[in-house]
Amino acid sequence: MRVRTKSGDMEDVDEAKLRAMVREACQCLSEQDAGKIDADALVCKIRADMVDGMHTWEIEELSAQTAAYGATLHPAYSGLAAAIAVSALQRVTPDSFSEAMEILSAAGVMDEGFMRVVRARRKKLNAMIDMDADYFYDYFGFKTLEKAYLLRDPRTNNIVETPQYLLARVAVGIHGDDMAAVRETYAALSWHTYTHATPTLFNAGTKHAQLASCFLLPISEDSIEGIFATLGRCAAISKHAGGLGLAVGHVRGTGTPIAGTNGSSNGLVPMLRVFNETMRYVDQGGGKRKGSCAVYIEPWHADVLDVLDLKKNSGKEELRARDLFYALWIPDLFMRRVREDGDWSLFCPHTVPRLAATHGEEFEAEYLAAEKSGTTRRRVLRARELWARILDSQIETGQPYMMYKDACNAKSNHSHLGTIRCSNLCTEIVQFSSPSEVAVCNLASLSLPAFVKSYGSFSGKSFHLARFVETVGLVVRNLNKVLDVTFYPLPEAAASNGAHRPLGLGVQGLADVFAALRLPWESEGARALNRDIFEALYYGALRASCDLARRDGPYASYAGSPASRGILQCDMWGVTPSEAWDWAGLRADIRAYGLRNSLLVAPMPTASTSQILGNNEAFEPFTSNLYVRRVAAGDFPVVNRHLVADLEAAGLWDAETRNALVAEGGSIARLAGVPGHLKELYKTVWEIPQRTLLDMAADRGAFIDQSQSMNVFMAEPTHAKLTSMHFYGWERGLKTGMYYLRTRPKASAIQITVDAAAAAISLATPPQATAATATTASIAQAPAMTQYALSAVDVCVSCGS
Repeated sequence: MRVRTKSGDMEDVDEAKLRAMVREACQCLSEQDAGKIDADALVCKIRADMVDGMHTWEIEELSAQTAAYGATLHPAYSGLAAAIAVSALQRVTPDSFSEAMEILSAAGVMDEGFMRVVRARRKKLNAMIDMDADYFYDYFGFKTLEKAYLLRDPRTNNIVETPQYLLARVAVGIHGDDMAAVRETYAALSWHTYTHATPTLFNAGTKHAQLASCFLLPISEDSIEGIFATLGRCAAISKHAGGLGLAVGHVRGTGTPIAGTNGSSNGLVPMLRVFNETMRYVDQGGGKRKGSCAVYIEPWHADVLDVLDLKKNSGKEELRARDLFYALWIPDLFMRRVREDGDWSLFCPHTVPRLAATHGEEFEAEYLAAEKSGTTRRRVLRARELWARILDSQIETGQPYMMYKDACNAKSNHSHLGTIRCSNLCTEIVQFSSPSEVAVCNLASLSLPAFVKSYGSFSGKSFHLARFVETVGLVVRNLNKVLDVTFYPLPEAAASNGAHRPLGLGVQGLADVFAALRLPWESEGARALNRDIFEALYYGALRASCDLARRDGPYASYAGSPASRGILQCDMWGVTPSEAWDWAGLRADIRAYGLRNSLLVAPMPTASTSQILGNNEAFEPFTSNLYVRRVAAGDFPVVNRHLVADLEAAGLWDAETRNALVAEGGSIARLAGVPGHLKELYKTVWEIPQRTLLDMAADRGAFIDQSQSMNVFMAEPTHAKLTSMHFYGWERGLKTGMYYLRTRPKASAIQITVDAAAAAISLATPPQATAATATTASIAQAPAMTQYALSAVDVCVSCGS
């Protein structure tokens, strides 16, 4: 067998070079992890999969992929795969950051102001880069960066950036010539203490550097001109990688007369189909992601039943718009009518325009008056009939999202601006918008595992809240700067951000922290730490924003806001903060100096950035302890590294246990010999009561001044279960009742690589009968096992969820 070298020559395969490559990559791992690698078996597998005439770069890619599939044997293989891939990338990319940026500049990618800074500070920037930090990523994270984030030369399609060059680009893109801030930001990003959101990583330093994630807007006017003007706005936002939240509750329903033409309205469905096709056509960031738009409608709208069907897989194609996402903006009155089994009236907003523009008591007065008059009512049905249709849609499609209109408005620092009409694509942004103001939010998330202090053992760890608060301050300062340097695709977006200066801070890796600190999700310790982390997040964000206001003055619309009257988010929830922080001093400073930012905390999904940093998503539990993660970069096995470490310590991580874990779909609940405390610690989200997750959401909600992107996990949803869950969350005061409804499939793939007899040995109770043809004992079986035996978790290509 022969291979083609970089020079184009053909030479015989040299197995010694393969072994040297694997050994060199192992040196990038810890001594403990390197000891878990069976280098000989890996080289044999790579050699067996090679074909005659392969290029050397193809062999490097094959080697990395082969090692990655060994992650089901031990997480160290993922690190080894990353080391092989990173080494290969670094050999073909420029030797310095400045050289990489010059290549991209010559290709017309980079902003000239950014390049002036790079050229003026070339030596310092190049010296700042720590290329060894590229090896901190696992293979899954590195491939996510390589596939979508690292900039390419458009002339050759070759990757020009390394991960460290990307982070330096972000730091310079935000802070320009302020080298102290550039170094501080680069170091925090390089050490994986936090990350900016995807649009910032995509676009920082480039021409038209649109760094914001979320845009919220209503249809500007209920007319042909207003609808298509809004469509143009949505296209412009999507072109520059923004996700959309669109309020349509004030657009007239089907059959309503149109005075200008003597005709009648076709309603929301044909209009939304136009928006659907626009999102398909105008992708985000030049083809990196599909366009994404969430449509918000209130349950009193005359077309609500039709909108509930738009996502369904069955029915006439002309009545479907499946590429949009759908959300309900629900007033408390509707929830009470459902609970009381009362009637519910549907109206056309053209005849009752105040319904969309009001909330709380004012909305209820308008609604009851319209209902009493009867002249404007379009239809009357039982509230539970509409509720059943909502639940049917959620069970079939995972949507509509559930957002509680009155909670969002009553507990907002934007409440003095007017009625908030919608949230964003992922249900965590709650801001005022209007025809003249397109709400915008810039996001970043803190990597919670970076703040776990270790004293040498599992029992000797704690969460470093003080350092966490310091980093929160850095993130606030950086996002505040982003507001000033970002490119705004619309003047209405610039106007909104200039007036209100909102930020969105989130977290990722809460499940990793609980695992590291030995805190089962249902424990009081986990619930207390969850509250402590979010109290510290809110306090640190307020402290930093107040310090900025002392220097630069409060944001323009600060006067009249709840914060200006001494009312913070925890006060709106009736929650007294702990004594861990100087809340009294902070309140005094806010009275004296105000805040630089109207909103600060908005925990988002973090799917893509969690993949990059190797954390579990946001504040969610582990979905499974062993599964395949499917993203644009490919299908990759993921094993819970915390569980592997515990099972290794107990002498239980072997082929038999792995086989049983696959047979159990990633759950250890029935694995024989596993200690009870580990079964409690590593419960998957399907094994944790939904009430526990809702209680945690409510606990943290008192310190979240926007909202939180909260998925609901229910293995076998029914109307009764969903109703109980929704009402519990509503009664606890949540703003977001549900992002996606996640369910489990009725049938699982046949596990053709699982030895049923071997699996049964490791189970406390014999499993259901499964087909079996092989075991999972070596690296040779790993690719087949992950491809066929494990359920896959898809990442939404549009919003990253």
